[in-house]
Order: sequence, then structure tokens, then C-alpha cells
Amino acid sequence: MNKIKILLAEDEASLGMIVKESLESRNFAVFHAENGEEALEMYKNEEPNILVLDVMMPKKDGFTLAKEIRQENKQIPIIFLTAKSQTADVLEGFNDYIKKPFSMEELIVRINALLNRIELKSDKEHITIGNYIFNLTKQTLTLLDEEQQLTHREAQLLFYLANNKNQVLDRSFILNKLWGSDGFFNARSMDVFITKLRKKLKKDESIQILNVRGIGYKLLC
Repeated sequence: MNKIKILLAEDEASLGMIVKESLESRNFAVFHAENGEEALEMYKNEEPNILVLDVMMPKKDGFTLAKEIRQENKQIPIIFLTAKSQTADVLEGFNDYIKKPFSMEELIVRINALLNRIELKSDKEHITIGNYIFNLTKQTLTLLDEEQQLTHREAQLLFYLANNKNQVLDRSFILNKLWGSDGFFNARSMDVFITKLRKKLKKDESIQILNVRGIGYKLLC
């Protein structure tokens, strides 16, 4: 089985090495560049599956590099590493960002979420969740001959849970993606939607949506 290729662009050598070794221990193939120009050359030579780019780099910053790559590849997922908050308009059109300092577990969750999302986009229209059939386009959840209509937000949330089936879905990641921020009231709103999804999936007892305290949710099936 071919390993997922990650292009890591990080000018801080010690941090870059730690991240590279941690990702390689999870069976990723990692190519580490210490500036934007070197990263662009690696991108052309190695054809990575996902980019993890430091925003502030010598020779070519992360945003400039991402824009150049996106001119020829509009689909490749990109995660920015940033030591400061970036405005929403700067990040518009890109996939995700993570603030320094960050945990490796958080970075790995973000990487897997983006890779799974790209994979499901090209997969069948119907997604199997236990004995249920989930149709994202029609926003329906079907068990045998019984079809339930989902709201747009319910369908989005279930899509991300299905993307990370049997893995932890990072709470902050999904709140920023679907609600725009990970504030207290948005978090309470997401808890309500999780409860609604549990009720709609309750006829298959093998399915659980677990609350992983302090981290996020896990769809088990």
C-alpha cells in the first residue's frame, strides 16, 4: 500500500524535524522543506497528497506558496501553521489552519479529516453507516424502507462524522468548519445536533456517537 505523501514546509529546523518524525511514525511519507522556494520544488518533484505549510517562511511565505500551487491544483488540501490569528478573508479558499504551539494529535486529526473528506467527495453518492444509507446530496438517512430527512446542518455534521468513522472528530475543527468559531454557544449548539443525530441513528444499536471529553466526538459503527 502506498503511503500518503505530506509536504511539510517549516523553517524552524527543530520543529520541522519533530513533526516529520512524528508523522513518519504514523506511516506517512514526509518531505520537509525549510523555505517556500524549496517547498515549491519539492511539490513539483514529489507530488504530495496534502500540504502542511508554515505561514511565515523565508524566500516565499506560506500563503504565496499556497496560491501558486492552487493555480495548477485546486483540490489539494492545505493546512497552515501559524503563530498568530489570521483573518477569515486571508484564509478564504484554503482548507484549514492550526495555531502554534499545537499537539501532534491535533495535527494528525486535521490531516486525516481533510484526506477523508477528499476521498469521500470522489466516492459513491451513498455512504454506509452501520445499517443506514446516508445520502449527502439529498440529505437523507435510510434504514430498510424508512427514510428520514436531515436538515442541512445535520447532514454536514454527519458527513464529517462519517469521514472520521471510528476516529475522533476534533471538536474545534468541526466548530470552525460548520459554525465559523469554536465559542461556547456554538459548542452548545453542536451538542444539540449530536443529540438529534443519535436519535436518528438509534434503530441500529451497533452505532454510537461517543463524546471524547476535551477532544471531540467519535462515530462508532
